[in-house]
Amino acid sequence: MIRRKKYNFRKGDIIDVEEFHDGRYGAPGEKRQKRVKPTQEQIRIVNAQNKAKRCRQKMLAYFKMGDILATWTYEVENRPPTMQDALKDFQKAMRYVRREFKKRGYEVFWIRNIEKGTKGAWHIHLVINEIGDTVSITQKAWTKGGTWSIEIKHSKYYDEDFTKLANYMTKDEHTTEKKIDGTRGKPRIAEANYNTSRNMPLPEPKVDKLHRWKAEPKPKKGYYIARIHEGINPVTGYKYRRYTMIRLIPEKVRRGVKRE
Repeated sequence: MIRRKKYNFRKGDIIDVEEFHDGRYGAPGEKRQKRVKPTQEQIRIVNAQNKAKRCRQKMLAYFKMGDILATWTYEVENRPPTMQDALKDFQKAMRYVRREFKKRGYEVFWIRNIEKGTKGAWHIHLVINEIGDTVSITQKAWTKGGTWSIEIKHSKYYDEDFTKLANYMTKDEHTTEKKIDGTRGKPRIAEANYNTSRNMPLPEPKVDKLHRWKAEPKPKKGYYIARIHEGINPVTGYKYRRYTMIRLIPEKVRRGVKRE
């Protein structure tokens, strides 16, 4: 059985779609597969993919390309002894950020990953909404070291469906980079802690049953497909596909003319 999940974000301006074979049944034309207990490594891979997926969807729903990707770094003498201490540092900084956002009449949305490198250095990656002076606020909030900031659209991790940035923000001690020769490098993170603000719920998807697996999806009228990703689920062994459709902007809106 083939299922399709459709998530509507930003009042329908963005539609995120997942298509997959139900793991309880064989693919079309095949017998029902025997249930096989997945390995710990397979479970870890699926969990990592799901974490990145939820991160990407929260970015699609709550962030835009003009928002900020910031990094808080630690001076050597201020490095935290444990992850718990790093969490306290983050929470203290965010209390200042929330207070300043509230003064300006804004709600703060954030996604962060605290990382300890294999050589002992610590830093915090932070995706946060731009309200006009977000960079200044994040700089003043952080007293343990330096602050580096850039608009998401200008970072090397930006793409239309936020895949690159989500993968970057959810990396951990198991994440490795692919070398030029195709082999995997050693992990560069010894410990990581990922989280998001609680004010970013995701809508429930609309679930449909499909009769067959289409060779290539077509965009809904008035939309274009930003990216298509296909792969094999390591637990079920079946194909899956995801793609993001973005509403086409009418020409009169692009030119700054208000809609009637």
